[in-house]
Amino acid sequence: MATLQSLAMASPVSHHLQQPRSSSGLVSWAVHQSAQSSFNGRSLHLPRLHLPRLRLTTLRRNSRGPVTMMVKPKIQFIQGTDEQTVPDVRLTKSKDGTNGMAIFRFEQPSVFDSSGEVGDITGFYMIDEEGVLQSVDVNAKFVNGKPAGIEAKYIMRTPREWDRFMRFMERYSDENGLQFIKK
Repeated sequence: MATLQSLAMASPVSHHLQQPRSSSGLVSWAVHQSAQSSFNGRSLHLPRLHLPRLRLTTLRRNSRGPVTMMVKPKIQFIQGTDEQTVPDVRLTKSKDGTNGMAIFRFEQPSVFDSSGEVGDITGFYMIDEEGVLQSVDVNAKFVNGKPAGIEAKYIMRTPREWDRFMRFMERYSDENGLQFIKK
């Protein structure tokens, strides 16, 4: 079974977005804190976009409330090709909490099966509903001249990057059955 090992782990994070509110030409998304989260969201104020009006009456008639778009959290080495192998992950965090590193180890990753057909490994991509986290620190392990594993490192240089990574890992571990083991 794959494990998630760490020296430090943030509490579970979840947040909810509500429909945009408009006042004086600005759009704001309200972010609300979940009872099980230490995340305190801030309202985001953006200038109102002026988009062409396309069948707004049809959209209003058919809308039934807020639309939530979910992206299954995934890892890729070749953009567009999901890695099927679940890695072992080791996390380290500095004592002052300002930076950290995640080391992903994949034994017999599925990318080796498809890389000849799809292309070369271009990096390490962690994709979820918030976007993409990426690294180019990727090393392949060979045994008797055949690819046997991949090690990828992702470095977090700020507390904000650490928090964003932890939100990805929470989603990814929930989706793939990773467990947290503190050592």
